[in-house]
Amino acid sequence: MMKKIITVCSALILLTPLTCWSAGMSREQIKGLDEQVQEIKKDVLAISAELQLLEEKLLYPSTSQVSLFVSVAKGSNYIPDAMQIKLNGKKVAHHIYSFKEVNAMSRGGVQRIYTGNIRGGEHRLDISVIGKSSGSKSKQQTTYTLNKGVGPKLVEINLGTAITIKDR
Repeated sequence: MMKKIITVCSALILLTPLTCWSAGMSREQIKGLDEQVQEIKKDVLAISAELQLLEEKLLYPSTSQVSLFVSVAKGSNYIPDAMQIKLNGKKVAHHIYSFKEVNAMSRGGVQRIYTGNIRGGEHRLDISVIGKSSGSKSKQQTTYTLNKGVGPKLVEINLGTAITIKDR
């Protein structure tokens, strides 16, 4: 649906100068049409953002939502290469890090690696990371018991000399 809206807006933008030229419109009228097209573009972008939020709320209701985030410890020289996450024994995320992602994370960036639905109660989270620290390769693994309550659950997986987990 969003692609259709964007396609229509793009067509309007591209065809506006041609129709104006063929109709013999004045510069002021063309400027007015251009402003209208810009307003339509803003509206389409706002609608797109709103639809994205609604879609996320529909797919991941707050009562069952869990989101996992990955960060690198401040002051750490740890460089992640790949990560795998299992939730209750089922692989839910696997990621191979690019140079740009590692660079962003080393400057304090956070990656959302997984968002999904789980029932309330205890869940097992198995995390496996391959990376480098001080030039030597390392493989780290940890298991964490996640306790899901009523609201959305946010879990930060912090990578460094050891994997630390903060949940909110």
